[in-house]
Amino acid sequence: MRMGIALLLAWASAGCSERQAPPSPAEAVIQFERTSSDPVAHGERLATVLGCNGCHGRDLQGNDWSAPGFVTMYSANLTQSAARLSDAELTEAIQGGRRPDRDLWDMPSHLFTKLGDNEVQAVIAFIRTHPPKGPVHAPPEVGPAGQKEIDKGSWWSSAEGVRRSGNAWPPDAGADHALGRYIVRATCAECHGMDLRGGQPTPDAKTRPDLRMVAGYDGPAFRRLLRTGKASGDREVSLMSQVARGRYAHFTEAEVEAVHRYLQRVGEIDP
Repeated sequence: MRMGIALLLAWASAGCSERQAPPSPAEAVIQFERTSSDPVAHGERLATVLGCNGCHGRDLQGNDWSAPGFVTMYSANLTQSAARLSDAELTEAIQGGRRPDRDLWDMPSHLFTKLGDNEVQAVIAFIRTHPPKGPVHAPPEVGPAGQKEIDKGSWWSSAEGVRRSGNAWPPDAGADHALGRYIVRATCAECHGMDLRGGQPTPDAKTRPDLRMVAGYDGPAFRRLLRTGKASGDREVSLMSQVARGRYAHFTEAEVEAVHRYLQRVGEIDP
């Protein structure tokens, strides 16, 4: 229920404990593995693991994320956005949380501020392969419950999220785990927060676990979780199972191993 908003509130509520330490110099060149020399194919995989296809739909024409009384909102029709915006404007939407006429809402731009320029451009190249089709969705209309969250300071625009968390990083586990940290920042932190502690984003939402629990997964079990969505004991774990099958199943083997090793190390040094 209200999944997009719940994700937003999850990282917002974790903001007070986010670590602000900048990455080491070695991390500056760390990126997602490139499995194709074709930038469009590379962008398609990135759009999948980063969740673009999940929020905006496989056709990139936008989904209805409305919650009665909270907000009436569609994710953008990216095929129409690409036809109207320059590369620089699309980059600002992805990494800055704003478009030329307004701030975005529930776009997790704070997660994407550290992506490489070539990674962002690959995603844009993929988006531009889709001809404009479908409606241009109206800006969000905030309802009374949503306005209450804004007034309380527990829900804010994507641009404000970048200002607050755009330089935050998950725990530093050392140069040997830089790739895992980089991937987790752009993906797992959406639900579990930059501190990876999880928590309950809204009173009616399920509690997201502290990712230090990954210490209980050996390599094959963790790989199975990300590839199939099946947790230990062959369990379905609600949203995580869906996200794993839709997004994380597209991680490379090296990326899965890097994430696993990083989270295990975090559990050791920052329990």
